Amino acid sequence: MSQQQRTGADQQRNDAARAEMLRRVRTALHDVPASEQAGPAYAAIPRDYHQQDTTTRAEIVDLFMERVADYKATIRKISAGELVDAIATACEAHGIHRLVVAADIPSEWLPVGATVLRDEVDGWLSYAQLEQSDGVLTGCALGIAQTGTIVLDSGALQGRRVLSLLPDYALCVIRAEQIVGIVPIAVRHLSEAIEVRHAPLTLISGPSATSDIELSRVEGVHGPRTLDVLVVV
Repeated sequence: MSQQQRTGADQQRNDAARAEMLRRVRTALHDVPASEQAGPAYAAIPRDYHQQDTTTRAEIVDLFMERVADYKATIRKISAGELVDAIATACEAHGIHRLVVAADIPSEWLPVGATVLRDEVDGWLSYAQLEQSDGVLTGCALGIAQTGTIVLDSGALQGRRVLSLLPDYALCVIRAEQIVGIVPIAVRHLSEAIEVRHAPLTLISGPSATSDIELSRVEGVHGPRTLDVLVVV
């Protein structure tokens, strides 16, 4: 099977899974009156939660860095001129030799000496190639200081959602102006991705981790075991 045939088959499976999930949602809502799903009753739901943020840009960035670090991720604040060297240093420190990147990642970002696996739209990388890579380099849609969360929406510098899920190491670049203070503001910023592009959102709060019933922490189960974040100010 060719790469394009595999890509088509993957898309068909994704579409089928999405259709099945929507069918289940509609089934679960079949006995809920329409008035409770939309209209005046929906509009009357109290929305008196905090929707504006009056903290300064510097305070928002500092809180974001503090919260991200709390999740056992490594985060650094750098200037635009330091970005290329910072990417190379991070990749070298983690022994990254096979690096996955989205199609629109700038060539100047790529570390010298690494084998770059670029996920081109007309030739997507297979799941096996992603799993056998050493790590992935992406941008992001935005960051949320309140929760220390990075949001990917398959937009610029991000590529497909799967790129951030299979490699064991993730290096994410975020500009300071992409960081918002609170969740409601983030939701407003993501409205185009949700309502127009119907893009899948990936919310990353630290490296992938889970715990069993005895609270034994296990990392890397369903996403990158290690997360590095570069904040460009």
